[in-house]
Amino acid sequence: MALSNAGKNVCLDALGGVAGFVSLHTADPGTTGASEVTGGTYARKSHTWNAASSGNLDNSNQPVFDVPASTTVTHFGLWSASTSGTFYGGGSLSASESFTAAGQYTLTDCDVTLT
Repeated sequence: MALSNAGKNVCLDALGGVAGFVSLHTADPGTTGASEVTGGTYARKSHTWNAASSGNLDNSNQPVFDVPASTTVTHFGLWSASTSGTFYGGGSLSASESFTAAGQYTLTDCDVTLT
């Protein structure tokens, strides 16, 4: 079944309503949220969304994460809670970043698109 953009937008807005936290990962999180960054003062961040449009859900904030030394971030994940919770999926970052020393990563874009 093919969805119209209106149908895709309904699905995406529902996802945005429950996926209120975002995480960083050192590899593809798959379907379980694997490879989430750990250590230092790293923590998931609260995340907000614009209304879906044209089958695309776009973030409306840019959370800043504390990343421990010796960590390379490559992916993001969407969660229902700041700890534990339900994992809804993830994707590749537009550019991975390696931290030799502890630092901060600003998540500028983590769109979700239904095709």
